[in-house]
Amino acid sequence: MPLIRHCRFTAIDFESAGATRGKTDSPVQVGLASWSATTGHFEPFVSYLHTDQPILWSAQKIHGISLLDLSGAPPLLTLWPELKSRLAGAVVVAHGKGTEKRFLRAFPGHGFDPWLDTLLLARAAWPELADHSLGALCHAHNLTSTIGALVAMRSWHDALFDAVASLVLLAHLIDSHALMDQPLASLLHPDTSAWHARRRA
Repeated sequence: MPLIRHCRFTAIDFESAGATRGKTDSPVQVGLASWSATTGHFEPFVSYLHTDQPILWSAQKIHGISLLDLSGAPPLLTLWPELKSRLAGAVVVAHGKGTEKRFLRAFPGHGFDPWLDTLLLARAAWPELADHSLGALCHAHNLTSTIGALVAMRSWHDALFDAVASLVLLAHLIDSHALMDQPLASLLHPDTSAWHARRRA
């Protein structure tokens, strides 16, 4: 298992149309970005995604994406070469990885692995915090201005902004807990027992 300082971390985030009764959800935007200890932040990518589903008002209220934004956007499946080149060989990062893993099932047998969930990491690192949403964590650790400098003219619930935010949070966690020379395994299976104990209390 490599040391954390030798790893390339690539974050992915999807924004969705919202699930209607009897139908599965559909992605409408994808954002990816990479970070490593040696190169810093690099290779941002973002794209709207074609969908045949309407965008629910509840989803649009969160991310602000309309069907007009999706005019001429490619289907997710056509972005396979782009996603493969960025995610293959990387530690794949997401904040609450369930949505991202579910949408990537569009590519059976893609082999992207290992996955690192910054939500679980944050619960293990800072169990005392009341809110472990990505925005709340970045605000609590004064990281929002750093994210904004990396992705100007974007904000929360934009897929690229949120992908970069998860990497900025990850880098902060690694630095604040002196983990750079620890094996990658120390990030993949965080101990969230203290967070669960506080929840039960």
